[in-house]
Amino acid sequence: MEAGVGLEAPDLEIPLSDEELTALALAADPDAPLGDDAVPLSVHLALFAGALPQWYMPPAMARASHRWRLPVVLAIVSAFLLIEALGLCNTYGQLGFA
Repeated sequence: MEAGVGLEAPDLEIPLSDEELTALALAADPDAPLGDDAVPLSVHLALFAGALPQWYMPPAMARASHRWRLPVVLAIVSAFLLIEALGLCNTYGQLGFA
């Protein structure tokens, strides 16, 4: 069966069903050259508000430098590693032998 035979151009106002999308995808020729009016996806998406909503993925920002965070995190991690290395148990907040 030749690709595209029996398929009509869909009306863009009516949503397509999964079966219609599957039929269109299977009938498409992956090696067909791009048309002269083809637009890169990044250019097309730039015309809209954004690919993802701001609450889902906000733009990258410069990292604020809080010098106190790194030593505190390292101290907590080191304490847990020391407790583990000594064979102690700190499961419920009470330090004891395992």
